[in-house]
Amino acid sequence: MSWTDRQRAMLEAMGLKVWVSPTAADTPMTASTPERAAPTTAAPAVSARVAAPTPAIDSDVAVAAEPRRPVAPPTPARAVPAEPAPAPRPMADVLAKALPSAMPIQAPTAAPAHAVGAGLSRDAIAALDWTGLRDTVAGCRACGLCESRQHTVFGVGNERAHWMIVGEAPGEQEDAQGEPFVGAAGKLLDNMLRSLGLSREDGPPERQVYIANTLKCRPPRNRNPEPGELAQCEPYLQRQIELIQPRVILAMGRFAVQQLLQSQEAIGRLRGRVHRYQGVPLIVTYHPAYLLRNLPEKAKSWEDLCLAWQTVEAAP
Repeated sequence: MSWTDRQRAMLEAMGLKVWVSPTAADTPMTASTPERAAPTTAAPAVSARVAAPTPAIDSDVAVAAEPRRPVAPPTPARAVPAEPAPAPRPMADVLAKALPSAMPIQAPTAAPAHAVGAGLSRDAIAALDWTGLRDTVAGCRACGLCESRQHTVFGVGNERAHWMIVGEAPGEQEDAQGEPFVGAAGKLLDNMLRSLGLSREDGPPERQVYIANTLKCRPPRNRNPEPGELAQCEPYLQRQIELIQPRVILAMGRFAVQQLLQSQEAIGRLRGRVHRYQGVPLIVTYHPAYLLRNLPEKAKSWEDLCLAWQTVEAAP
């Protein structure tokens, strides 16, 4: 096999020796033929170097594979110490950034004891005078009814009246005006009282009535009062009765009767006789709103009014 000058130059540049087979030893060399190769004893060394060929530069040339460079192992990453979690900021700092600077944050001030009904015990309420009791009811937040009310309905009438009327709960008009028994039911009640010479207006105590409710706030959508709401308002009503010291109590409506007598009996079974509430005579009758829907029951309510009148006249 003959090698061109270009091929020999390329092989020499790569550090390879040309091996010539014995059969080519007798072949005369021309000017373009390379010199005779080394003895055949060197062939194994050459063949060992070209044992793993790479893609050839020429179809007749085999190139030895370049040895691989050792790969350095990856250096382990340094452990970065975890930063401590930031301490929680006070709520005042958070709100200071969220709110405009023109709105300074003020610490809530403690309300006076009489302004929060839930903060007063029964004994504390029992020691209040009329002014303290009225202020306590006006600021009461003992139950959820305070969230929807417009006004508390404390009561109206002579504070030394001989007659006391207790209704159930304020309605929409009572909540708007802050006075019990207004509207159609209130007009009917006034007519019933006027027939006996009684009034909620100014007058002598024996001809006066004081009107209050078991609840001082209106239940939403005029729903029935809940037991917990009645329990929260009970000390207020008790104190009103103690301050007035009436000669007779006229309980109007199912919830007023149940609250004062602690009985689940129907009004029809309780009316017609004299009961007692803390020593005060108590007469049971229907609510004026019920009478507006059941006109035949007005005669029974008139009988109850007459029984209350007889009870007051018979008292010493």
